[in-house]
Amino acid sequence: MGLIWVTAAVAQDTPAASSPRVLELQPIDVNILGSYYQQDGNHSPVTGGIGTEYLTDVTPTVIVNVPLDSVSSLNVNFGMDFYSSASTDRIDPTTISSASSSDMRTHLNVGFSRRNNYRHITKSITLGASTEYDVQSLSLGLSWSKGSKNENRELSLAGELYYDAWTLIYPVELRGNPSPLVPNSSRKSLNLSATLSQVINRRMQASLTTDLVYQSGLLSTPFHRVYFQEQDLPNVEQLPDNRLRYPLGLRLNYYLSDYLTTRFFYRFYHDSWNITANTFEVEVPVKIGPFFSVYPFYRYHSQTAADYFQPYKTHHIGEEFYTSDYDLSSFTSQKVGLGVRYSPLFGMGNFGFPFKSRKTNFKSIDLRYANYWRNDGLRSFIISTDLGFTIPGK
Repeated sequence: MGLIWVTAAVAQDTPAASSPRVLELQPIDVNILGSYYQQDGNHSPVTGGIGTEYLTDVTPTVIVNVPLDSVSSLNVNFGMDFYSSASTDRIDPTTISSASSSDMRTHLNVGFSRRNNYRHITKSITLGASTEYDVQSLSLGLSWSKGSKNENRELSLAGELYYDAWTLIYPVELRGNPSPLVPNSSRKSLNLSATLSQVINRRMQASLTTDLVYQSGLLSTPFHRVYFQEQDLPNVEQLPDNRLRYPLGLRLNYYLSDYLTTRFFYRFYHDSWNITANTFEVEVPVKIGPFFSVYPFYRYHSQTAADYFQPYKTHHIGEEFYTSDYDLSSFTSQKVGLGVRYSPLFGMGNFGFPFKSRKTNFKSIDLRYANYWRNDGLRSFIISTDLGFTIPGK
């Protein structure tokens, strides 16, 4: 998505007027992101809808966008998740600090995009992969967008295909069964999306996004227990081998003044498991001076339960599908937080890494804190940061 920068003499009576144009590439953008997440609750699906949900997650990520020429760019996204989970440690409660109590997930996405400035069309392709102790994933994404001549309207279409291969890990008391406890060990997901963005007037901009997500294969988690009224020994969670999701989102940004903007977001969601959800979010960035801003935000979410959810020990033997995962239950949740951003005009400093001949500019810093809670007792918080750097193009 590079833009063209042209340096050329404009005086017709100078020697420079006949020299060739010099195209300056956009600078290389580097974002270093990191976050610390912590949650706790008492409805772990690993132990049948009861028990600790304590989890911590540290996620360093590096995103690099490299302009290859005036119309093409390469984007690389590499990150890791270091998590520690007391709930997954209960897969085998007889072993203290088992291998499932902590793990590292790594992921890499590489994308290439090319823009036709004359037709205002951008095309891109992305390849991705991730791995952790029980899941390996591959992904392919394609996108196409077209803007209007006055750049007030843009239509974006995107498609993503995911393939996940699972190592089936069962609760310790259910191992040794000669027959598989779940019918599949892989999952396929197809995501199709369309977004229409429109500048309505000098103060207002809106966008409408619709998605269609189809999943097939292993949609349950093989180490989630479900307890029944008629027996003490649990079974492994069973869910349908397909799921269709169709959310619809509306985003509205309104410019109040040079120092205050409001951003509204609403999403309606429904799926073939009969979950219906509504999400409302508002963010109010406030500029304090030309380079510093704060942005409080609030999010409210409510959803109905999936047809297959029941709490601990309320399912009946003979049901075809069953789960006690409270992510599929009926609940309401809220999130409130505050972000701060500092982005001076000429950055916060320059240094000669990784290229001595080109000074890297420390461009901006963004810090966020959010607190989240659900009416089923789950509580969490997250602290995240985004450090922005630019490296001049050749």
